[in-house]
Amino acid sequence: MDNLANFLVVLGALILLFSLSPVNHLRRRLPHSPCRTAWMFLSALIVSFFVGYLLYAYLFWGETRQLSELLVPMVFFLGAIFVFVVCTFAAKTADDVTRLCHLEHENVTDPLLGIFNRRHMDRSLRQEAAKARRYGLDLSVMLIDVDFFKQVNDTYGHAVGDRVLQSLAQLIKGSVRDFDMVFRYGGEELLVLLPYTNAQGAQVLGDRLCHWVADRSLLCGPEDKGNEDIRVTISVGVSGLNPDLKDEAEMVARADAALYRAKDNGRNCVEVSDFVCDGALVQQNG
Repeated sequence: MDNLANFLVVLGALILLFSLSPVNHLRRRLPHSPCRTAWMFLSALIVSFFVGYLLYAYLFWGETRQLSELLVPMVFFLGAIFVFVVCTFAAKTADDVTRLCHLEHENVTDPLLGIFNRRHMDRSLRQEAAKARRYGLDLSVMLIDVDFFKQVNDTYGHAVGDRVLQSLAQLIKGSVRDFDMVFRYGGEELLVLLPYTNAQGAQVLGDRLCHWVADRSLLCGPEDKGNEDIRVTISVGVSGLNPDLKDEAEMVARADAALYRAKDNGRNCVEVSDFVCDGALVQQNG
């Protein structure tokens, strides 16, 4: 009887000690926050319980004479198992949630440019258009294309061209509001979804982006090209969600048509799509 009681208490203490491993694994992955502080406090509690188990074993070693006196060692043992299981499952759940977050991020992100991909664009367009129609909110899109991008690839190579696109995508992403969304539409074309913004407001932003991009060096060229700064310009087509549109796909199609007009008008400029106002067809040029 004595040996069984001693065995349960000592084994429980060892199980408590092992439970620190998943707790520390989880704590290291957390940023400095109240949640991490709470897990640190739990680690301290487990250590105090471990010391308490050893102290109990020392004080009552060889004192168990009856079967009923096994109750406390048994509770100690089962309590240690409970702590170990909860801590292990918590760490495993945190790993699974992190893995799911990474998968979700990869599912909606273009791997080259680090912005949202076309699949997420289609879904976001539907959601934002439905919300705009339901609550009568403004919504617009900007379709952006790099002017003469083929010359960049032909001059510096496709690897440098990819880095130019990356720099441009991050520049545009950092130039819009937090709730605006930047997507890779295809090739070197980007689409910016602008909630709560009408076509005129999008045109103002497009003009600013044209100037910002033209005034900045996106990349330093390779050594064999003299390390020259690589600069590009962009053309922008803008369209707003208007009552005459059948769906959000037509809004994008109109932005695409406006983008072609911008290229025909000399590039490095903004064109706004035709839109219906008071029953009349109105054309705005950027």
